Amino acid sequence: MATTPTTDDLRTRVAEVLPGIRRDLEDLVRIESVSADPERASEVRRSAEAVRTLLEAEGCTARITSVDGGAPAVIAHKKGPDGSPTVLLYAHHDVQPENDHADWDSAPFEPTERGDRLYGRGAADDKAGIAAHLAALRIFGDDLPVNVVFFIEGEEEVGSETLPALLKENLDDLRADVIVIADSGNWDIGVPALTTSLRGLVRMDVEVRTLTHAVHSGMWGGLVPDSLMTLARLISTLHDDRGNVAVAGLYAGPAADVEYPEERLRAESGAVAGIDWIGDGSTVERLWTKPALSITGLDGPKVAGASNTLVPAASCRISMRIAPGDTTANAVERLTEHLEKNIAWGAELTMTVVDTGEATQIDATGPAYDAARSAFADAWDGTEPVDMGVGGSIPFIAEFLEAFPEASVLVTGVEDPDTRAHGANEGLHLAEFEKVLLAEALLLRNLG
Repeated sequence: MATTPTTDDLRTRVAEVLPGIRRDLEDLVRIESVSADPERASEVRRSAEAVRTLLEAEGCTARITSVDGGAPAVIAHKKGPDGSPTVLLYAHHDVQPENDHADWDSAPFEPTERGDRLYGRGAADDKAGIAAHLAALRIFGDDLPVNVVFFIEGEEEVGSETLPALLKENLDDLRADVIVIADSGNWDIGVPALTTSLRGLVRMDVEVRTLTHAVHSGMWGGLVPDSLMTLARLISTLHDDRGNVAVAGLYAGPAADVEYPEERLRAESGAVAGIDWIGDGSTVERLWTKPALSITGLDGPKVAGASNTLVPAASCRISMRIAPGDTTANAVERLTEHLEKNIAWGAELTMTVVDTGEATQIDATGPAYDAARSAFADAWDGTEPVDMGVGGSIPFIAEFLEAFPEASVLVTGVEDPDTRAHGANEGLHLAEFEKVLLAEALLLRNLG
């Protein structure tokens, strides 16, 4: 492939390498690389070793590294033509816990094809991202059009805690002109996308205490406020009557002009029939560029077996998504002010920040983004890609933007609206996966 390959040339090569890539992906899925489970740390290590072996088989120089006791990451290189740009290909080899196996229709770590999908934990998020990068190597062989650096992380699913130190320690080895992050998704089956914005995250645990110990509800009810009703009252202040976040001083911005059909929205969200949506603004503004606040955990006595006792303390976990353009420092300060202002009846209030992750806004203009949009349109047979926001958070993207301010960062991936990443029956749409492989090969060709 010494001459520049045509789209048809690359399409043929994708078809040739696909069966082997599928086998490699299935082998990776069988490794239980759950980074949140200390008992499976050896599986995370085995996963890193498997990735290194795969890359070395394609002619890369590869090594496993970690810092500060973090999970193992794989860094690899393969040289292209002299003077060609360097492209860093990112994915992660760790996966989410599979949780209750009874919720799965097939064993979570045994890749299983049903219908048009391959099911298994990590089949999409994000071992398919690794497979897509691997396929690009195989498609070009020794005729890579660019220099390639691989960075396959091992702790993305637990917050990438050591990533800043890892980037700093390996800065020269990872430096690139273009960074391709394969950890997002496409707008729909048949519609590719570039992710250009992601919300940030603040998680805070809040405890409300009204008593030093439990007391009889008949003897003291009507005079002493119990902690559960006090916490419920505080939670109720976090939204206005229309469901907008009522914490003053948070940023909200405009979103891309993208239509999100009502039927698709209801099907993908899993909303019960007849539920009303909350908040004001367009659908995608509420999902991508406005703050959102949820209660994801609540501690208190169970209903079954509850006694006639005033509960002395109750707590909840607040999960707040912050809009691109805001900062976690501002969000923590504004949320703290709101809670302190609205705690009722002089109750004791304790607030503990669990973790934070910055929002991301990418200026997706310039030659690298033009190359990506052209590649996507060709791979999806003329369908132009959507510039998509994501309501969730991938805080490590902000780390890459800070570490490599001159690089063009392209955020894409293999997921689609029904991938069910992090949930039971996670699945990779196989026809879309083939298009992803072609798109990445076309992107590297275009960049070269």
